[in-house]
Amino acid sequence: MTLVGDTHETYGATFEERGGRRRVAHYGRPDSAVRAVRNGVGVCEMAYGVVRVEGDDRVDFVDDAVSNRVPRTDGEGVYALLLDPQGGIETELYVYNADERLLLFVPPERTTPLVEDWSEKVFIQDVSIADATEEYAVFGVHGSGSTEKVASVLNGAGAPEPPLSFVRGSMNDAGVTVIATDAPTGEEGYEVICAAADAEQVFDTLLTRGLNAAPFGYRTWETLTAEAGTPLFDTELVGQLPNVAGVRNGLDFEKGCYVGQEVVSKVENRGRPSRRLVGLLPERLPTADAAVFDGDSAVGEVTRAVDSPTLDRPVALAYVDFDVPVGPSPADTESVDADADDTTVTVRVDGEEVPATVVTLPFVAGSARSARTPTYPEAASE
Repeated sequence: MTLVGDTHETYGATFEERGGRRRVAHYGRPDSAVRAVRNGVGVCEMAYGVVRVEGDDRVDFVDDAVSNRVPRTDGEGVYALLLDPQGGIETELYVYNADERLLLFVPPERTTPLVEDWSEKVFIQDVSIADATEEYAVFGVHGSGSTEKVASVLNGAGAPEPPLSFVRGSMNDAGVTVIATDAPTGEEGYEVICAAADAEQVFDTLLTRGLNAAPFGYRTWETLTAEAGTPLFDTELVGQLPNVAGVRNGLDFEKGCYVGQEVVSKVENRGRPSRRLVGLLPERLPTADAAVFDGDSAVGEVTRAVDSPTLDRPVALAYVDFDVPVGPSPADTESVDADADDTTVTVRVDGEEVPATVVTLPFVAGSARSARTPTYPEAASE
């Protein structure tokens, strides 16, 4: 559930449910909110589940389970994955070392299964695991002006850096923790965490004090992250091999064994996966799961498609066979021309085959680049 529902309603919010939590879908003009973030700063109440892990063995316990190294220093964080035995992504999570506890931000629908599963695996370790979702509010502050925004309202600390590090301070009279994000919207960004009791005050501060900010909801979030080439858990990640999704920032190939590690390593050692996540520039907007064809051969499917306000055209993310030729990112070329025959495929829209150009992600160049934009071995070695 949202912790600031009354305030959202005063701004004209429309709500939706995800993972058992009520969240803001939009405030009536989601496309305008995209432009507000790209040109300034926006604030979104994030619908994370929060898991708290405490005890002397907390770092080793979590580190043994996840695909990346858990930081051992207070004030540091990491993006990581939980995999199934076949290497498929079960959960994505951000792990933050908060002194005597670890705080894990996870998709809301994964919170209860994670707490129950890990609680059953604690034997002689000094570890306690709890669902702390209702104890905290988390607000995303994103946009080219987000650093200026945070600096204008944060007392007792400067804006944190590098990505996934955090500082503690206050906003007005409320204690807060401010995390530097890994730029999922393709813009500079922060997440502000406070006690649930302070949520209304902190949200108001972020919107109205210092540099003004626009509220935005998850429909805008989905568009911003699509433009930035950031794979999302629900649409691009769940069930996929991380090598296929290209989320190499979530993997440490040198750390010890974790569930699914052997499969991921085998794929990595082959040099490239069988498929990859790319961008499409279609002439018309497809739906999720729309088939992608190269000639008469089915070569992939769309995961998410949006009308991009920034590019003023439809864009889509899709998994395609690795051998399908891929053109340069529009963010690098500053071009959205769709005239390269060798990178043209078709995508099925309303029963018709519509031309689409295959491009490297991201679509948009903002004030930062998403750390989760897919990368693959051939690109990494260039």
